[in-house]
Amino acid sequence: MTLALVMIAYIHARHRFYVVNGERILTHPRTMVIMPVTETSREQQMTTIPNGTLRIVDGIKRIYYDGYWIKAYDPPVDSLHTKKILIQALTRRLFNHVEHGINIPGKRLNEARRAFETEQIPARKRIKGAMLAGTLFNRATDIFTKLVELQEQGVEIHDDNALMQECGNCLQEALSLGKMVLHRSGEEGIDELWGEPFRAFSIPVEAFYESRYIKISQTLRDIDRLSTAMVNTFANDPLFSGVAALIRRFTDEAKNKCETLRTDSDIFDVWAGFVVASEQLGAYSPQMQAQPDVAMMRHAADGIRLIKQGRALITYLSRARVTMPHSTKGYLERCAEYAKRFQIRAASAA
Repeated sequence: MTLALVMIAYIHARHRFYVVNGERILTHPRTMVIMPVTETSREQQMTTIPNGTLRIVDGIKRIYYDGYWIKAYDPPVDSLHTKKILIQALTRRLFNHVEHGINIPGKRLNEARRAFETEQIPARKRIKGAMLAGTLFNRATDIFTKLVELQEQGVEIHDDNALMQECGNCLQEALSLGKMVLHRSGEEGIDELWGEPFRAFSIPVEAFYESRYIKISQTLRDIDRLSTAMVNTFANDPLFSGVAALIRRFTDEAKNKCETLRTDSDIFDVWAGFVVASEQLGAYSPQMQAQPDVAMMRHAADGIRLIKQGRALITYLSRARVTMPHSTKGYLERCAEYAKRFQIRAASAA
């Protein structure tokens, strides 16, 4: 596919498919970019379009990374004030996605450290390590906030300032404890999200924004992998007729949510579309016979459970905008096992 075809303009229909040079193409109404459905065409783009390429599409700036055209945002001016706001936002976002109970005020750092260091039971020590990490993040945010307030009063703050160094030390120690912290689902930690406040502190704001696009492209890739597995798993199963369209629509909305910041004026339509598509997929019921036998009822229950697990995982990825490799691998394996069981049942019934 040529770059010209990739940049074809906005289509007003909600979801339409076109065939261009024999290739099936999906258009999405808000992304305003024609996106290839097949992995082959995405690989072709990856060999011809450099990462970081910017294009204006119908007035919307997009940036290319690893097969995806992602909505781009202008980074704010690099300053301590900007970093303060960014670190505060990233810390709030962090606590919104991880397990409960670890958002401990920074002023309780000594208590949290003592509780962690004196704990001997491994399971309890992991939780207290997560609590210590949360306390360290809040202490770093407290210090950085005060430094910015001093700078706004005319006090010069240099990189070698003792409080700046203490702030960096708190963030770095919190990062080292990150593997003790689980996602709110309880499935796995999300190290990439956990490292964002320290990254925002350590590198220029513009570089931080660039790293965000890389993580989004990786997340979009995994969302596509999960969606493809879900569709393929139920493609030939008459019990789940019609679910593929709901999965595809939900995936499109999830990817759109993934690339859109909450400060974007489009967020009202984006979030509403995502939630509605999620609810519609969650409400799907198998096409059961009038009097299903026990085997069919078990098969239907297993399939619905798998769909809901996939919907939940895609939601986690879309909202966090980082990959969850362990959870993704486990889900793909469950899809393969379910499909294998279906094939065995279908062969025995033939």
